Amino acid sequence: MESSFGGPLGIVIAGLGLGAFYTALIWVNSLLGLFLTPLFLMPIAWVQDALAARKARQQA
Repeated sequence: MESSFGGPLGIVIAGLGLGAFYTALIWVNSLLGLFLTPLFLMPIAWVQDALAARKARQQA
């Protein structure tokens, strides 16, 4: 007995599945960038502020 998803219907189902997969992948990567970026930028800003304060103390 032949599979019923081997023809055009299977291509449509595979296309919908891959489309949903890549849409979810883009969505998750966007959320990661949105939420992880501040976790890296804030400590970098703190280090830069500390270095600038130490440099200002040494010059004064």
